[in-house]
Amino acid sequence: MRKWFLISVLAIVLLSLLPGQSRSAAQSEAPLVLVITAEGPVSSAMSEYLKRSIRLAEQEGAELLIFELNTPGGSVELMQSMVQTILESEVPVVVYIYPRGAMAGSAGTVITLAGHVAAMAPGTAIGAASPISIEGQDLDQTAQTKVKNILKATVRSLAERRPAEAIKLAEATIETAEAVSATEALEIRLVDFVANDVDDLLAQLDGFTVKVKGEERALKTAGAQVEQVRSTFIEQILAVLTNPNIVFLLLTIGVQAILIELSSPGGWIAGFIGVVCLALAVYGLGILPVNWFGLVFLVIAFVLFVLDIKAPTHGALTAAGIGSLIVGALVLFNSPSVPAFQRVSVPLVIGTSIATGLIFLGVVGYALRAMKAPVRTGVVRAALEPVGTVQVGGELWTASAQREGETLPRGAKIRVVGVQGVRLIVAREE
Repeated sequence: MRKWFLISVLAIVLLSLLPGQSRSAAQSEAPLVLVITAEGPVSSAMSEYLKRSIRLAEQEGAELLIFELNTPGGSVELMQSMVQTILESEVPVVVYIYPRGAMAGSAGTVITLAGHVAAMAPGTAIGAASPISIEGQDLDQTAQTKVKNILKATVRSLAERRPAEAIKLAEATIETAEAVSATEALEIRLVDFVANDVDDLLAQLDGFTVKVKGEERALKTAGAQVEQVRSTFIEQILAVLTNPNIVFLLLTIGVQAILIELSSPGGWIAGFIGVVCLALAVYGLGILPVNWFGLVFLVIAFVLFVLDIKAPTHGALTAAGIGSLIVGALVLFNSPSVPAFQRVSVPLVIGTSIATGLIFLGVVGYALRAMKAPVRTGVVRAALEPVGTVQVGGELWTASAQREGETLPRGAKIRVVGVQGVRLIVAREE
């Protein structure tokens, strides 16, 4: 039996090696071209995706890497990191603004110019690279002048192989937020090619000379073997967190879950969900350009919700909390200084805020009913260790023992001696 087990394991190992061997054989016959696709704001997930793909291209001996890009832009810091990654690559990187209708705006413009080859699909656009702060606000005059001068020096360096008119336009995308179409960019040679798709691009690239780390290299793309490099699950999750709608939902759910856990301790599911959601929301807020003043209104909203539970006002504080939550979300994500491409949906904010308020109103009603409940006797349905469930008057309630540290087993007779929020305080009934 052991012999056959060892043979099976060996066969599995050998079979796992076959794809790598056949792929190497294919690479010896045809050049390998890797393709990656990035869409959305420039983020740390996009930067890591690019780095990992370039490392893979270098390991596999790829002829080049095609970086399909569609972005409205992002922070200057991440842009500089991606530019540096491209410039240090041993494999030529073709930045291809794709598909039709795509754009390389703001930081995407500089990333495109950093490519060893810059290409665009018909109907795409490039430009509008005026800098903004990491919080998404316009820079003051002094800071704006400094950042613009640095960025203009960067694009001059990246576009130095291009005509003077192209360099002038590259600077204008920063100075006056100039933007041009694919046809206009090709006419002045701001980009090298306009291609309908990857196959068309590879056909035009064959024989084109690029300079990689100071050395000229003629590309060989005829009959190339094209492989797509997919983003990992973690990279996809992190990319989703650049969506302000997702961040807002995570923030709302996280705070609600934490409040539920605090109002009825003893479980762990609500607390765990709350911590995870808040951690993901904080990550997203660290990437997105937001107006942090909005957090003040968000905090006020949840404080009002809690106060309405502790000191019921027939929903008045909850209604005020809903209004504060709406204002906070809109100030956080939809301030005039925040780029339009990173704003949250107004209907989503209003709908989520109303739903959150209704949930808290339900909790308030439940608390009021609990506080008015007469002293009754009942039976333990889930052991109190120290928190459990009891049945009183045909209803199930969360309860804890009156004596600290006391446990009551399932089936024990109890009497209600007090109410704490929505939880009953019980004692053993002799």
